[in-house]
Amino acid sequence: MTTFDAQHRQHAYRFRLDWGPVGAEAIGPVDIAVVVDVLSFTTTLTVAVERGIEVFPFRWRDDRAEAYAREHDAVLAVQRQDAVPGRPSLSPASLRRAEGVRRLVLPSPNGSTISTLLADGGAKVVGVSLRNRTAVAEWLAPRCVDGASVAFIASGERWPDGTLRPAVEDLWGAGAVLDVLDPDELSPEAAMARDAFRAADLPDALHACAGGRELTAKGYADDVMVAAEVDGSSVVPLLSGRSFMSATDRLTDPC
Repeated sequence: MTTFDAQHRQHAYRFRLDWGPVGAEAIGPVDIAVVVDVLSFTTTLTVAVERGIEVFPFRWRDDRAEAYAREHDAVLAVQRQDAVPGRPSLSPASLRRAEGVRRLVLPSPNGSTISTLLADGGAKVVGVSLRNRTAVAEWLAPRCVDGASVAFIASGERWPDGTLRPAVEDLWGAGAVLDVLDPDELSPEAAMARDAFRAADLPDALHACAGGRELTAKGYADDVMVAAEVDGSSVVPLLSGRSFMSATDRLTDPC
């Protein structure tokens, strides 16, 4: 296990922000972890949950994924480029068209992997995108009044060598929730996310940023359009056990 300086954990503040899997490890432990992967894991997650699909996050490029899906009587999502009509992938637009899916194993290199790591560490995890930012803020509000500590994990992307590429859309996604909450006790990192969201010209900026342009160039402009639906969803995907479901569908609220 990596050893981190106490200052990197931002424990002087109740609302914190860091990047990627290493940041998720560095910033813990917290009461609630909010995973942000706008393009596209947490956007796809909102589409799935609002359709009543139970989502099992799974580590990226793990050979056990197919067996894990069979074990949970679930469909394994494929990569975008391998999708065929009716077969869900990491693409939120494809998931809107998929039929007959009740449970979905959804690997991704960033948001899904981070959610799995946080769950393995015992964190209470929710997924947020621009689509459900107000719903998540309203769910967090009473817990914040009770003094819960909240870490936002901006998932980011990966460079070809596997290192973290901070992605501005994930900064906006975290800031979008903080814009609604507008709490005190923000770390400078979390305050930066809030201010970045307030300064962004959304949804146009999402189409113009590097991540949006990359997906559009690869033929997935529809995915960017879904991700740009600010406040288009009222679901709060809550990870309990090994799967995400709507917080209102859980029998008990673990938070």
